[in-house]
Formats: sequence, structure tokens, C-alpha cells
Amino acid sequence: MPLLAWIVLFTAFGGIASAAFAGLFLLVPEHVGHRLLPHFISFATGALLGAALLALLPEAMERVGPDGAHGIGVALLVGLGIFFVIEKLVLWWHTHSQDHNGDHDHQHGHSHGRDKASGVLVLIGDSIHNALDGVLIAAAFLTSFPLGLVTTFAVAAHEIPHRVGDFAILVHSGLSRGRALFLNMATGLASVVGGIAAYFGLQKAFGALPYALALAAAGFLYIAVAGLIPGLHRRADPRTSLAQVVLMGLGVGTIAWAESLTHQ
Repeated sequence: MPLLAWIVLFTAFGGIASAAFAGLFLLVPEHVGHRLLPHFISFATGALLGAALLALLPEAMERVGPDGAHGIGVALLVGLGIFFVIEKLVLWWHTHSQDHNGDHDHQHGHSHGRDKASGVLVLIGDSIHNALDGVLIAAAFLTSFPLGLVTTFAVAAHEIPHRVGDFAILVHSGLSRGRALFLNMATGLASVVGGIAAYFGLQKAFGALPYALALAAAGFLYIAVAGLIPGLHRRADPRTSLAQVVLMGLGVGTIAWAESLTHQ
């Protein structure tokens, strides 16, 4: 079996199969899912922060070395600005649509628009992240087949908790569960695209990889800090707050555990 076929197969597994696993949420009764949704949002917040600060940024810094740290900082800053502008455009589009529909409840519209923006941003961030995962899987297979298998396992291990949380974010943004599952799986195709691109242009992909990692990290940081955490603050009672902290810690810890697998 040609190496490119193995790369396509395992990048599809790492990107699409992990999203399919999140589809198990569809089997949960709707009233139960509604109660579980805030807990998934807390978990997703921790997972996004962990992925950005424990996986993406350290990987970017390691690849460029001390001399390239300034460039990574610039890429991170640019990424935050890009995602800020994207959210502004989504909010403007949503508000503009509401004006045409005669909805003058500005406060409710802004809150719903922010939820919708978080959904769009997580799809963009996931697509970038998945494409980079595909590049890493392809690079590992080009190095050795066993390394490719280990890398695929590590990617799937840290993608699954992302996808479960991202599925919750997409539903929270107003999508139906079926459409959220479809879009979540569709972003996994970016892993295949990234793997094929890396196979045919590995040196060029590696040159841009650290800065693309920083852009992806910026997206996840922005989603967590600007999109999700303000929503968690809407409930401030001690019991809910404790549950949020524990679940956020669990999200960070899960990513840290998955990331540690890549260094064993």
C-alpha cells in the first residue's frame, strides 16, 4: 500500500473518526443533553486553553527556537486580531439580519450573536488545527511507519475531548445536533488536506508550520477567553462555580495527558 494512501487513511482517522465519536452525544435524550451542555462548555473551555498553551504554542516555540520567539509572538498577536475581526463581522451580520427581521431586543441579540460567533470561530480554529495535525501525521509517516502510528494515536487522543467540547459549543451556538455533527466531521477533512499537502511539499509546510500553530493557538485562546468564559460567569453560585472550575481543570488535564503521550 503506497505511503500516501496510509497518510490519507490515518489523517482521516485522526480528524474525522474523532468527530464521529462526539456524535455519541446524539444518543443522549434531549432533556438530559440540555442539562449536560453547560458542563461540556466548561470542559471545552479547559480543553481549548490546554491545547493552546500546553500543545500548540510550545510546539511552535520548539520548532523556531529562541531566535524565532519574537515571530511567534507576532503571529499570536496577529491571530488574536484576526479572530477579533471575524467575531465582529459575524456579530455585525447577525445584528443586521435581526434589524431586517424587526427584532429590537438588542441585549438578547448580542448574547445570541456572540454564541453564534463562537460556533463559527471554533469551526475555523478546528479546521486550521486539523490541517496542522495532518501535516504532523504525514511528517511522522515520512520519518517512519511506527512513528506515524504513534503520532496518529496521540492526535486522536487529544482530538476526541476537543470534538466533544466543540460539539457542545456548536449546539450552544444554535445549530441542530445533526448539523453540528456534520460540520464537526467536515472539519476533519482538513486533516486529510494537510497530510496530502505535507506529502507533496514538506519543506514548505514545515517552514510555515510554527506560525500557523501560533495562529491556531490564538483562535483557541480567543474562543475560550472572549467567547466561553463570559458565559460561565452568568452563573456565580458556589456549587456551579466549583463544578466549572473542576471541569475546566479536567479539560486542561486531559489535554496535558494526551500531550505527554507524544513525548514518551
